[in-house]
Amino acid sequence: MTTIERSSGVLLHPTSLPGNLWAGTMGAQARRFVDFLQEAGMSLWQVLPLGPTGDGDSPYQCLSAFAGNPMMIDFEALIEEGLLPSDAALWGGGGQQADFDGLRTHQGYWLPQAWRNFEAKADPARKVAFEVFCNTEAHWLDDYALFEALVQANDRRAWWDWAAPIAQRQPDALDKARAELAEPIAVTRFAQFIFFEQWQQLRTYAKARGVQIVGDIPIFVALNSADVWAQPELFLLNEHGRPTAVAGVPPDYFSEKGQLWGNPLYRWDVMADNGYAWWIARFEAVLKTADLIRVDHFRGFEAYWSVPADAEDARSGAWVPGPGAAFFQAIRDHFGDIPIIAEDLGDLTDAVHQLRDDFELPGMKILHFAFGSGNDNAYLPHNHTTARCVVYPGTHDNNTTVGWFNELPEHTLEHLTEYLDTTPTAKDIHWHMIRMAWASVAQHAIVAMQDILGLDAQSRMNIPGVAKGNWGWRLLPHQLNTAGVSARLRALGALFAR
Repeated sequence: MTTIERSSGVLLHPTSLPGNLWAGTMGAQARRFVDFLQEAGMSLWQVLPLGPTGDGDSPYQCLSAFAGNPMMIDFEALIEEGLLPSDAALWGGGGQQADFDGLRTHQGYWLPQAWRNFEAKADPARKVAFEVFCNTEAHWLDDYALFEALVQANDRRAWWDWAAPIAQRQPDALDKARAELAEPIAVTRFAQFIFFEQWQQLRTYAKARGVQIVGDIPIFVALNSADVWAQPELFLLNEHGRPTAVAGVPPDYFSEKGQLWGNPLYRWDVMADNGYAWWIARFEAVLKTADLIRVDHFRGFEAYWSVPADAEDARSGAWVPGPGAAFFQAIRDHFGDIPIIAEDLGDLTDAVHQLRDDFELPGMKILHFAFGSGNDNAYLPHNHTTARCVVYPGTHDNNTTVGWFNELPEHTLEHLTEYLDTTPTAKDIHWHMIRMAWASVAQHAIVAMQDILGLDAQSRMNIPGVAKGNWGWRLLPHQLNTAGVSARLRALGALFAR
């Protein structure tokens, strides 16, 4: 559990920041957002996973569990360093929906040029820093850089559709690929060096202003990822590299057919035999980018929903025991007490609660889930009986608060009205929910940026179970110039000791 006593913060992924390019970056607008948090008296910035995304652009389906997303790189900094011309940062963007495909094309043109200029004229100290980075991160960077180069060389086909010698990682074939793809491999290494350098600069800027980063570590990795290609022995795959069963969740609040995520499942016995070394390395990587870690789908460590690989939806799955306490004990033995937030949502059992509580991990309380049932609902603020939790009006998987309010059935609206002791409207419901969260005994209170601005369902970040059209929402530049909003948040923080 983190040492911060009572705090507040905002959930906003960096790609949602405004700017000149097709998605938000780690540049001036990111620093402006940190300034906004400071002005609002807030000390937490929660982000989604920072890895490079694949088809669908989901940060929960990354091409690597260790790499950073190069689409977040600030091109202005590369221009200032003399690695790119001024027009490299003046193309496209500026709207309220990110265009990830446009940005990929843009970066595919400019990043190789930045690498060639770096190689040709960077000063010796910069080149030494690059080499140190490559050597320090070689345990994942070598495989990821080769994987990314092979993805490009194979017209972005999945790794199991590559030529068999490469898909099966035969040493001679890999050596030949490294020689033939030397430049794209170098470009990927360079992009990762720049990403992590810029992220640490942003994190330092935030720390100087009293803002800590809440990172996110998904429980599963994408099937089409460097991790699965490089270490297939850690996953439940057949001899052709295809999963025998995949991850998902049973029917729930979000979907009557459940959610079929499609991620490969782990060979937890193999991971246990090597002391969960891959997971320890993964936590070490996230701790380099964040101060607190939200562990996504915590219940999957107690038991996970295993769905036959050929199933049409998740209803035919079954619960299979996960690694449980042995896993978290291994993490604790290695790190000591680290600041984990358990995403303990979904179909929970007493065993899941026990696992969370045995390791004194804060869980999550979602106010959107609190209303319309009995007064014993665990998400209602009067049932937040311990400070060891994090309260949200809604998360990135929920509708915006205004969108949620507009769709409430009558009995839920009546309950909400009675609880608030006033009649809310679509124009003020977000402030009622923020106030309710801030008043909770929960140690941390975090609100999505869309809810601070009172935006409707069109600004929703994600609809679980829907593969396309998510993750693209962006702030407009003027929406950070909200002195009245920051003053109101600061006043609420002072009132409720956050």
